[in-house]
Amino acid sequence: MDVPRRLVAGGVGLRLNKFLAGAGVASRRKVEALIAAGQVKVNGEVVREPGRRVDPERDVVLCGGRRVHPASDRVYLLLYKPRGYVTTTRDPQGRPKVTDLVPPGRRLYPVGRLDADTEGLLLMTDDGELAYLLTHPRYEVEKTYLALVKGGPGLQALQRLRQGVRLEDGITAPARVRIAGREGVDTWLEITIHEGRNRQVRRMSAAVGHPVLALKRTRIAFLDVGTLQPGSYRHLTQEEVTRLKALATAHQAGFS
Repeated sequence: MDVPRRLVAGGVGLRLNKFLAGAGVASRRKVEALIAAGQVKVNGEVVREPGRRVDPERDVVLCGGRRVHPASDRVYLLLYKPRGYVTTTRDPQGRPKVTDLVPPGRRLYPVGRLDADTEGLLLMTDDGELAYLLTHPRYEVEKTYLALVKGGPGLQALQRLRQGVRLEDGITAPARVRIAGREGVDTWLEITIHEGRNRQVRRMSAAVGHPVLALKRTRIAFLDVGTLQPGSYRHLTQEEVTRLKALATAHQAGFS
């Protein structure tokens, strides 16, 4: 095929990284790594600039030798991840994966992570652009957890969680915390954070002397668990997708 060697310049078209992420190739971070590695061609020419403009309707974009088509219908799922499942698309250890729980045939990616021992809400989508905006460290959306912690946290421990806890990777942002109930000598805490550090709630609780015994994510932004049961999922409504995109865009504008 005679491919015209034309690249869109100036302000016409989409940025290459945004086009690839929006087409479901990968998250924007991974897309930018692919571009830097020379894995992306536009009209037969290797492009290493993530900000290069492309016209999705006219330009031929290849990633790893495969044609990337413009986004058409995107899939947005709210999944209740059971305990024991890993939040990844591949696992060398052969453990159950969250991708095993969603419909086959589409490359759906988890938005953020839940460790294997944590259950609860997880977004799954092939919209790489939205996934990037919702998980970027600068404008992480709020997430609420129910944590069964050892013992009975006193006012001092609760205040430390609310003010920010010093961890090995720095002081956490303030969390919203309330006592949600008791289970024998142990305590259920409702904790809302807006960062996305690895095992953050578990590390925060351990740092104030009350290790987590069980953990469930019950809310992501305005999305709550509702009637979902472990292992089940539902499609987001168009209104919910629009609200999520508006939320992500608002956060992005606040940091631009």
